[in-house]
Amino acid sequence: MRKDLLIMGIESSCDETAVAIVKNGREIVSNVIASQIESHKRFGGVVPEIASRHHVEQITIVLEEAMKQAGVTFKDLDAIAVTEGPGLVGALLIGVNAAKAIAFAHSIPLVGVHHITGHIYANRLVTEMNFPLLSLVVSGGHTELVYMKEHGDFKVIGETRDDAAGEAYDKVARTLNQPYPGGPHIDRMAQEGKPTINLPRAWLEEGSYDFSFSGLKSAVINTVHNAEQRGESIKPEDLAASFQQSVIDVLVTKAVKAAKEYQVKQVLLAGGVAANKGLRAALTEAFTKIPEIELVIPPLSLCTDNAAMIAAVGSVLFEKGKRANLSLNGNPGLDITIYN
Repeated sequence: MRKDLLIMGIESSCDETAVAIVKNGREIVSNVIASQIESHKRFGGVVPEIASRHHVEQITIVLEEAMKQAGVTFKDLDAIAVTEGPGLVGALLIGVNAAKAIAFAHSIPLVGVHHITGHIYANRLVTEMNFPLLSLVVSGGHTELVYMKEHGDFKVIGETRDDAAGEAYDKVARTLNQPYPGGPHIDRMAQEGKPTINLPRAWLEEGSYDFSFSGLKSAVINTVHNAEQRGESIKPEDLAASFQQSVIDVLVTKAVKAAKEYQVKQVLLAGGVAANKGLRAALTEAFTKIPEIELVIPPLSLCTDNAAMIAAVGSVLFEKGKRANLSLNGNPGLDITIYN
């Protein structure tokens, strides 16, 4: 009988310190996350130096807890998969150096993982991937359409040219005096309001699958400032609903168009903004009308940064023979096509 493949995943690219153990690339054995939201909330965003210090404090604690919950020792592990980029370089280095130390001390193979591929593979922890497929990645730092014809093959067919969707959400939330992280608050407000305010949608040139949300963000800020100067009041919930509708219209329209053009069998939603109720509902409605394409949306627990998703990618890369050596470093500008 084939031995179960046990991969440890380590994630520290931003403000979550996470370690997980995943069996055979699909079964979560343990998935422990230490969040830093409370520490960064008062600053209105992630402070890199503070994030790095928290990772140093938490990495050993989280690692030991993940192994305890899984009931495994280092000798049971087949490989260590760690996020090498993109992300905050100081934060990445904590996870990378922890992974290298374990790999060296226990002679365990090391696998470097691109953070965004982790978000894509979070869906494999829900259901098996069916190629060719398209992934809509929507997070605080990334908005991309990624085409995959097989495991470990990533082709970016569309990406943000300026602000990522999640970044725009946080900036709009700040304008509406909402705390960090702003995305969940805008989503909640949008459910309570109506999209009555006319805001732009950046479709870009004909045939482009790229995204742009900087103009939309600026339009929201200008709408608020102009109303204040005229002494008028705008219902925040309506502005949130109008902003969210503009973002969702572009994301869903381009995802549907790309899915049809590339004749995919499956569309995966990935990234922190995948937790957005409005986006989940709009995608579900759109792909209900295209029954030949399966839409996969991960549970909320797998939308935000976690280490199980890193282990899921690591399992595939390990089986494909990918290995990193002890010169592995944090790479904040890592290209997703590095594995191709």
